[in-house]
Formats: sequence, structure tokens, C-alpha cells
Amino acid sequence: MKRALALLAFLVGWLVLGATPASAHVEIISSTPGDGARLSAAPAQVSVTLSENVGIQPGSIKVVDLTGREVVAGPVFQPGDVAEQVAVKLQPNLPDGSYLVEFAFVSADSHPVRGTFAFVVGTGPLVTSAGAVSAATGTDAGVNAVSTVVRWLSYLGVVLLGGLAFVVLCRPAARTDRRARRLLHWGAGLVVVPTAAAFLLQGPYAAGRGLGALTDPGLLADTLRVAYGKLLLLRLAAVAALAVLLPRLLRPGLPDRLRSRYENLAMVTGFLVLLTFSATGHPVTDPIMFVSVTADLVHFGAIAVWAGGLVQLALCLFRPGPDEDPAPVAARFSRLAAGSVTAIAISGAVLALRIMPSLSTLWTSTFGLLVLLKIAGFALLLAVASRSRRVVRRGMTAPEEGATKTVTNNLRKLRQAVAVEVVLSVVVLALAALLTVTPPGG
Repeated sequence: MKRALALLAFLVGWLVLGATPASAHVEIISSTPGDGARLSAAPAQVSVTLSENVGIQPGSIKVVDLTGREVVAGPVFQPGDVAEQVAVKLQPNLPDGSYLVEFAFVSADSHPVRGTFAFVVGTGPLVTSAGAVSAATGTDAGVNAVSTVVRWLSYLGVVLLGGLAFVVLCRPAARTDRRARRLLHWGAGLVVVPTAAAFLLQGPYAAGRGLGALTDPGLLADTLRVAYGKLLLLRLAAVAALAVLLPRLLRPGLPDRLRSRYENLAMVTGFLVLLTFSATGHPVTDPIMFVSVTADLVHFGAIAVWAGGLVQLALCLFRPGPDEDPAPVAARFSRLAAGSVTAIAISGAVLALRIMPSLSTLWTSTFGLLVLLKIAGFALLLAVASRSRRVVRRGMTAPEEGATKTVTNNLRKLRQAVAVEVVLSVVVLALAALLTVTPPGG
């Protein structure tokens, strides 16, 4: 533990002094014409330069006149060799007057970024972007709420799937326990269904439309064009493969060669599932994306192994198999949990310091407050886990006759501690879901 704390302190100091913080979402670096520009003649096109390459997103730039009539003459395109620059052509011979440019881009972390700027042709008054933004440019409240719930359910599914490490490493008897196997299948289902829902929700979420647009063919096509949509499909394929592997991996009496092969395949598919989460969140906005995505993979993976193991351990403690002794199971999980906690702490520090624009964000933004709440929840989890570890160290098996009462008390304390840990894990997962839909700078 002392070595982990020393490494954590080194990482904090290095990142604070030398790291370049990530941008929250894609931003407009410049535009032609600029906001508030007065032109003697109408431009042939409107172009914007972004802070990141988001690809060509159909309908992401619209230009309208004072009456609300769209004056765009073609699709969004890249006018040159700069990948971050996109443009749209305007109708020829536009009359004098004010024009409003509305943009709506989906950033690399899957969140929509919208805004407006205006320019005027001739000597007429300039319509400022303030007050001219259509209500449709805002994210629908219902879609936003459902998206947050869907993300939380998918996290819960990954956590339940993380219990597979517990089954393989800590409780071999769980291979034949229908309840333990059922938890893993529930986990697969809780990833598949919310992922499919996320695919349907992304179109309305990015376009600022309501739940009635879930099956809009155009929005579905837009989702499929962006990296986020493709990664959701990859997640579905990876979870489907893992669901097929589970019965084979958990089959008792497998030869070592087959068991090793299935375990390796399960690790690969599990890695792909985790990658689809890390590659669609805030870490991908980091200029040094490899650092943040790797830290997020470790962070989420360690949480899944720890929290998923807690759920499986609770099942073992409250409903053990016939003649099953939970003491060695708890002892093995204690060692696994210790490694997971160290990984969570170090990777969490890396993530927070890479993603947040500054340390002051911790106490000046909604994102920072959610991070502090998550840290507080994690601290409580550590405190309760410490109590569990002490109970395991004291032992739950009677060394001699007459110690049955002590064993029963220890088992009761361990059950209580694990139950509290499971509840706190659910709260921390809810905070994690809120963090994914909250801009780091706001």
C-alpha cells in the first residue's frame, strides 16, 4: 500500500506540473465569415475550423436568412487539406441582409455541441446570435434523462460481467451455481439492451429532438456515420461473443487447454467491451489520447472486477452452496480486491488530472463536484472494505471447538460490510453515469 501511495503522489505531481489538460468538447476555433462580420458581397461558402477532427457530419452547418429560410446550396464538405475544417456552400446571388449560421457537431466523446454566429451582407442591421438560437438546438430534456439512465444500466451490466473474474479466480464452485451464472447472463443483457437503446437515442440527442424521433431513418443513418455509432455496434458484437463463450467457459471438467483458450477469448472480448466505453467518453478529447484512454480502461476494468466480485461474494455469503465454506472464497477475493483498489486509485487520479481543464474545476464546476462526490463514495467504499478485510484476516473458520459463536459473528459482520459495499458501488456507478454526460469544464 505504501508503494501504491508513493506512485500515486509521483503521478499527481508529474501531471500537475507537466500535463496539458484536455478540452471539454469540440470548439469552434475560427470561422469565415467571422461572427459579426460585415461584407460588401455575399460569400460563396461558410467554413468553420474546429478544435478536433469530427469528420463530415451531414446537416451540421445551416445558414438561414431573417425569415428563417435556409440558404445552403449543398452538403457539408471539407474545403481543403485541414481535417478540422468543414464548410457549406451558399446559394448564389444572395440579397443584402443578416444571416445566421447554426452549427451542431457531435464531438469525439459522443456529446453534441451547438451554437450560432451571424454575419451581415451590405449595410443592414446585424442579427446577433444571442436570442436568435432556435429552441431545437438544445438537447431534449427527456432524451437527456433517458440517455443518462441507459448509460448507468450499461455500466451496471459491465459490472455484473466483471464478476466473471471472481468466478474464475475466487470461487470455482460458482461454475455450477445457477444463481452465479444467472448474474453473468443478466450482465450481458444489461449491456446489450442499453447499447441498442443508446444507438437509437444518439440521433435525437445530437439533433435536439424528442423521443418521438428514435426511429427516424435519417438520424439512424447519421449515428451510423460517426465513430460513436460504429463503436456501439462493436460493443454489441463483443458482448454477443462473450455471451456465447460463457456457457463453454463455465462448463465443469473442461480440459486445461480448452479452459485456457476460452479464458483468453473472454479477456479479449471483455477488453473490446471496455474499449468501446473508453473510446466514446471524455478521455478521447485529451491531446495525448493514449494516456487517458488507457487510464480509463484500467479504471473501469478495475471497478468492474471489484464491484462485480462484491456482488458475487454477497451471493456466496448469503446463499452459499451445499457444504460450501465461504472463508477461502472471501480470502481469495480480498487479495483480488486489494489489487483492484490500487488500480482504481492511480488510474482515477490520472483521469481526473488529464480531463479536467484545471484543478480549480474541482470546486467551481458541476463536473468537479461530481468528481468530489465520486471520490467521497470511493473513500467510504475503502473504509467499509477495510472492515471486511479485517474480518477475513481474523478468519471465519473455527480453529477449535467452542469457537462457533465467533465464526458466526464474523460471518454476520462480513455480510453486513459486503452489503453496504454493494449499495455504495451502485451510487458510485450512478455518479459515473452523470460524469459522462457532464462537460469537464462546466
